[in-house]
Amino acid sequence: MTLSYPPRQKQLQSLVEKLGLSSKEPVKWDLLDLALTHPTASPTENYDQLEFVGDAVVRLAAAQLLYEIYPDSRVGEFAAIRSMLVSDRVLAQIADSYGLGRYLLVSPSAANDKAGEETRLADALEALLAALFLSTNNLQLVRPWLDSHFKLFADQIKNDPARQNYKAALQEWTQGRHKALPVYHVREVRQFHDDAERFSAEVFLQGRLLGQGKGRSIKAAEQAAAREAFFSVQEAE
Repeated sequence: MTLSYPPRQKQLQSLVEKLGLSSKEPVKWDLLDLALTHPTASPTENYDQLEFVGDAVVRLAAAQLLYEIYPDSRVGEFAAIRSMLVSDRVLAQIADSYGLGRYLLVSPSAANDKAGEETRLADALEALLAALFLSTNNLQLVRPWLDSHFKLFADQIKNDPARQNYKAALQEWTQGRHKALPVYHVREVRQFHDDAERFSAEVFLQGRLLGQGKGRSIKAAEQAAAREAFFSVQEAE
């Protein structure tokens, strides 16, 4: 079923083709339109429910791929890698690679909220996955384009000793070697909310500076500092 508004139909067909799918695929265009409607654009007709379904869809797609490409891995490793694959950070990067934000109907105020952009893109991608899944009741419109992204990220995560969670990895190292926790000092060094270097962090162990980092949020700055510290202590061993 096509949409009653031809420009929107054409826009969504363009997105589907970007995903590498044919516009003749059995896509339910009304669901796809809903998946790309932010709650600020419509308080009643938006992607909230589809995002809920998409959360399960993306986990299933990731689980199937990991089962296929890493047949000898333990369940615990599957779970650890999948938790990273379905994180807002990874999903937002995948969404951004297709320019998903340009297809999202959203209020001007929300569109200008750079701090919420990652979550907004991740939510929209999950809703998009739900719309495609519900169009066929399987993953035939999902995995052909999503697999390549997940495989790339999965390989990076699998080969990363910190599993890209450097705060947790650093804490495990400091507790194991020194029976102590790292201490973070964070300062706001810039005032703009969308500045990628708004916060500056330093991480110390027993008064010794281990690493520094900057980020858009306190959490991001701490992760950046922990990353520098983690690789520094690994090299020193």
